[in-house]
Amino acid sequence: MSRPLLHRRFPALARTVPHLRLGDGPTPVRPMTGLPLPVPVWCKDEGGFGSGGWGGNKVRKLEWILPEAERRGARTLLTVGGLGTNWGLATALYAGEHGLHTALALIDQPLDDHVRAQFDRIRRSGATVHLTRTKARTIAAAPWLMARHTTARRPPYYVPAGGSAPVGTLGYVETALEIAGQVARGTLPEPSHLVLALGSGGTAAGLALGLRMAGLRTRVVGIVVNDTLPLDARGIAGLARRTERLLRRRGAATAAVGLRPEDLTVVRGWLGPGYGHPTPEAEAARHLAAREEHLDLEPVYTAKAFAALLALGAEGRFGAGPVLFLHTHGPRGTG
Repeated sequence: MSRPLLHRRFPALARTVPHLRLGDGPTPVRPMTGLPLPVPVWCKDEGGFGSGGWGGNKVRKLEWILPEAERRGARTLLTVGGLGTNWGLATALYAGEHGLHTALALIDQPLDDHVRAQFDRIRRSGATVHLTRTKARTIAAAPWLMARHTTARRPPYYVPAGGSAPVGTLGYVETALEIAGQVARGTLPEPSHLVLALGSGGTAAGLALGLRMAGLRTRVVGIVVNDTLPLDARGIAGLARRTERLLRRRGAATAAVGLRPEDLTVVRGWLGPGYGHPTPEAEAARHLAAREEHLDLEPVYTAKAFAALLALGAEGRFGAGPVLFLHTHGPRGTG
């Protein structure tokens, strides 16, 4: 198997930042020619990255998180999410395949057939499930959860929601380098903007950092789809800087990027009533993407981001473009 791009670019990281190959890249890019917009739009489709119906940003992050947990001697991963969390299920399944247990603290979200079926998959995944119900109760339960899942004096390896810690963020630094390679090969024109759903911040932070490291001027535009976490440009830039410090501390000889909040864009107004709630705009965008581009979006993340892209593009907010839409992929009906 080929080495990750980060290890090729910074050979010292191969000894200090372990990587576990879970998917195959580069994921494809293609023009989206059926959209009613005055600006060219391309799609980078992460749906095929991973196995067993999985793909997207969950698997990208786990490629770095799982070996880091093993490096630290952990036997259990502890993470959080909603009742229908794709992140939590992916963590449980991939961790289990590599000898690690997963404990999940789950908060409530709107129930539909998918969420009910997903929760059933989570219960069958082998993970230990704690129904903490709310963010406040999850925070209050944190010390008990850490103690409960400490085995042989080894505490669990805690991973924030969506894998959005510096180690997980490396998955999208890697993806940014992949995009830069596609630009260099002429597979993709250099985008003026990269639009994606903003659910926990790690994907946007990794892309913003990696694009600058690769010398691209592309501006990351995150569409907020989650109201259970504080998501703003300052927080995302801070995560990018912590990820950069991790790389430099582990031996990456790279010029400082020092990403600032003004270097990226966070767009609100497309969430609807709250996390997991469908919106008419997202539903219309989902049908348009399926009809014109044969792209399967889901209502919680990607359809809301695509709805925002359509509106911002129609308003001329992307200038001459081109715009790259990152289809982060949220499998529905897996397992």
